[in-house]
Amino acid sequence: MNRRLAAILLADVVGYSRMMSADENGTLAALKHHREAIFDPAVTANNGRVVKLMGDGTLVEFSSVVDAVNCALSIQRAIKAQTSAAGGGITLRIGVNLGDIVIDGGEIYGDGVNLAARLEPLADPGGICITSIVNESIGARVDAVFHDAGEVHVKNIGRPVRVWKWHPDMDAGDYEAPAPQPETAGAKADMPSVAVLPFDNMSGDPEQEYFTDGISEDIITDLSKVGSLLVIARNSSFAYKGRSVDIREVGRELGVSSVLEGSIRRAGNRVRINAQLIDARSGGHLWADRFDRELTDIFEVQDEVTRRIVDALKVTLTPAEEALIADNTATNVEAHDLFLHARGLLSGSKTRATFEEAIPLLKQAIELDPDYGEPYAGLALAYVFDFQNRWTDDPDRSLDMALNYVDKAIEKAPNDPYGHHIAAIVAAFHRDYERNWREIETALEVSPNYAAALASKGAALTFSGKPEEALPILYRAMRLDPQGAEQYLHFIGLAHLLSGNFETSAAEFRERIRLVPDTDFSRVYLASALAYQGELDEAREAWREMEEINPNYSFEAHMSRAPFRRQTEIDFIRDGLRKAGLV
Repeated sequence: MNRRLAAILLADVVGYSRMMSADENGTLAALKHHREAIFDPAVTANNGRVVKLMGDGTLVEFSSVVDAVNCALSIQRAIKAQTSAAGGGITLRIGVNLGDIVIDGGEIYGDGVNLAARLEPLADPGGICITSIVNESIGARVDAVFHDAGEVHVKNIGRPVRVWKWHPDMDAGDYEAPAPQPETAGAKADMPSVAVLPFDNMSGDPEQEYFTDGISEDIITDLSKVGSLLVIARNSSFAYKGRSVDIREVGRELGVSSVLEGSIRRAGNRVRINAQLIDARSGGHLWADRFDRELTDIFEVQDEVTRRIVDALKVTLTPAEEALIADNTATNVEAHDLFLHARGLLSGSKTRATFEEAIPLLKQAIELDPDYGEPYAGLALAYVFDFQNRWTDDPDRSLDMALNYVDKAIEKAPNDPYGHHIAAIVAAFHRDYERNWREIETALEVSPNYAAALASKGAALTFSGKPEEALPILYRAMRLDPQGAEQYLHFIGLAHLLSGNFETSAAEFRERIRLVPDTDFSRVYLASALAYQGELDEAREAWREMEEINPNYSFEAHMSRAPFRRQTEIDFIRDGLRKAGLV
């Protein structure tokens, strides 16, 4: 016998006993045709292995969770199409789980299989039910969006399991989901949601790309201040930049009900903005308009676009949200232009060249508009990058400069979430944990949809010994920024490790390693999680891979830089590694 991580699909025929009682021969013939025409081809196409046929049930193993879910989707959609065309036929419920399995000959056993078996009856007829770990692992890599069906207690599983569901009627937008489940870290199941795609640059000048991107990002920032609206983060929206996309596909991938797209043409001192808000289910327009203005009116145009989107989505702003959207400390258009250029550089590759190009742009913006807060925050972030990467001769001085600049940013723009989040980062490097927490909370108070600040809050809770409180917040960050999964999975895996959920922790770290193959720290934590499960050989292999990537790795040096608040968590991780003889 041996063990490994696998994705498990378990399918069962709805009403099988009743069908057999009514027409045994017809039911067996229909089931045989279903397997030959739909089920088996889908399994083969998605690299699965049928482990066992159990009358009306089928157990299938996959090495990839994405393949498992794509297989389930393919089967259920094919059955839906066949039923719509001919009526009647086979209906399935399908459960998919990702977990540890035991292989004995051709058979598989273990908690991974047991939980999949418990999920299948929870699926709606014709639908699919998956665990949270599956939902987070697939991210935006399948052509479907699962809805949160809350936590359930299942037989022989000691802890509640959060499940997610999908039904083929969701593809057409006419699926009536069950009643909303309890909120998870502030997200409601029926909350209006929007993604802002990067506007197209119609200026005919590639050098104006930063301006177009900057306006798109500013609109995202303003919308993110609306607490009753779910807004996808810039990182995930901008993944579609330069691509010809179907808005309905974008809606499914990002899990939103509406998408804003548009174009910007800048010529001299004038700017033309075309914007349209589209229903992501039907593809129909909710609102569209064109703005021809002087460049000096760009701030008013951004505010107007934000308000028109909010009105189209039938969201009511609170007086505080009204004030926050109108709060813009920039008064000089040229300074704003310089900041947009520098912010675009800092959002790209983190190199010494971009650092040296961004610094003078930000300083020039401050010279033109000394009371404009965001360029100070941009400088603070740039010097944090220098501290991390050691580009200049005195990186410790860079950290002190970052603190000085971020203090000025908050002084100039006390309601800017960008400044408060960068202040939280600077405070963490200064080991000022009280300020780190205070700045994170302030950033989220101003901008509840700020995915990066949510991730920082989840990380802070994990490092302070509250990993179970961190998990829903980290999952919320990933919901807002599905393209940022590679960042969040590291902290989700660590939170599960410190919570004692070793199997889930190992699965999250494996997925993170798949997305970021050269990560060393995730392999350290994976080795600890595997050792706690008794998977000592696998733990040693993860450690060997880590040493190939980072031959000079030192656990003590790593822990001295990690912002753990207590020794307890460090000792817990070390004890796991000791079980495998690694430290």
